[in-house]
Amino acid sequence: MNDKPTHASRLGIALLSNKLVQLGELIAVFVVALAVIKGAEPYVGDNRIVRHGVGLLANVLMLATVWLGLRLRGQNWAHFGLSFRLANMRTVVRTVLLSIVVFVAAMAAFIVGAVIMANIMGIPENADWSAYNYLQGNLPMLLIALVAVFIVSSFGEEVIYRAFLINRIAELGSSNKTSWRLAVVISSIIFSIVHFEWGITGMVQTGFMGLALGISYLFVKRNLWVTILAHAYMDAILILQMYFATS
Repeated sequence: MNDKPTHASRLGIALLSNKLVQLGELIAVFVVALAVIKGAEPYVGDNRIVRHGVGLLANVLMLATVWLGLRLRGQNWAHFGLSFRLANMRTVVRTVLLSIVVFVAAMAAFIVGAVIMANIMGIPENADWSAYNYLQGNLPMLLIALVAVFIVSSFGEEVIYRAFLINRIAELGSSNKTSWRLAVVISSIIFSIVHFEWGITGMVQTGFMGLALGISYLFVKRNLWVTILAHAYMDAILILQMYFATS
């Protein structure tokens, strides 16, 4: 019988013990997304629907890379606090109630970011929703947009920017209390940066929102469904606002 470690098992061991390999995994997840977005850029143009499709593809590939890292380590999604097993009614109710509290906290943080930037840069003009005119009076497109944004933002962003980043950055710092706190801050900054298209004010707002979600993730003992649901409520409000703003 051949007990010689395979390439996959050696990589898994390195991901569990080698800080440089762990850092490489963090970088790889975002390089995958950047490669897809930049590679598609010449063909996308100003077509908002196609751009959303490219974003969805990039997000799926990032999730696949995160999953691969878990698989190589011998872990599963439960390591990030994401369980797909059917829960009892008490657990479901508790998760939903906690998600509402987290939603309120994240919205409050988003507003705090807006107030801070308004005092620095002045009150911004009304948002321009013209790029989302394809939603106007189109209920099927609205439903598709809601499903897509839930996959990309609600689920995808919470897995990547809360679960993956916070856990992996904390592991780089030996998983002590300081490491977890620093991981929340760093993940919030990265979350802010990837929303650069929203402008400096939007980046600050999403940074504050990410900070609230990150703190909440630790507070609820890393039950990721709580922050996924909270994020979903915010996404639904945003998409509906776009839908009615263009009507």
